Amino acid sequence: MEKKHIITIAGKLGSGKSSTAKKIAETLGYEHASTGDFMRKMAEDRGISLGELGKIAENDPSVDIAIDDYCRKIGNRNNIVLDSRLGFHFIPQSFKVFLELDPMIAAKRILEDAKVNPLRHKETLKDFSNIEEIAKSITERLQSERKRYKELYNIKDHTDPKNFNLVINTAAMPLNKVASKIIEEYNKWLNIK
Repeated sequence: MEKKHIITIAGKLGSGKSSTAKKIAETLGYEHASTGDFMRKMAEDRGISLGELGKIAENDPSVDIAIDDYCRKIGNRNNIVLDSRLGFHFIPQSFKVFLELDPMIAAKRILEDAKVNPLRHKETLKDFSNIEEIAKSITERLQSERKRYKELYNIKDHTDPKNFNLVINTAAMPLNKVASKIIEEYNKWLNIK
């Protein structure tokens, strides 16, 4: 399978998927795409929260089918960075990255980011008032995703490091360092014949 100039970034909630993907796309002059943004738009169009959309998706395959089709279309392009939990699965010819992060650290980051980007986190702030509740929500969402992905795609664990070319724990690494490391490893990967 021919390698494409596509980087797919997956990761746990709050690990910096979107920020990292945007930074890499900007640095490389690539386009940025996000299934999270696509899902937020789907939820908004239905007048529901992202969490509610996730629950609906457990019993309504049309949600995942729409997201899957979006990923597949991205896979037909070049010079793009996609942040998506299942990008590695739908675009196997991409350079696949996973960003790891403990749920408690993720919850703190989400609260901090909400101060700067309140619209992006309006659902989180509406539904949860403290870090522990956000961390619990992160864990529940991960369990919900695992259940769906196992049933739909027979993916036992979409966070398994074996699915990726590179795994980075972002707990102690600033965004610029994470992006630089990914670009460095991506360039090595492109040059391996």
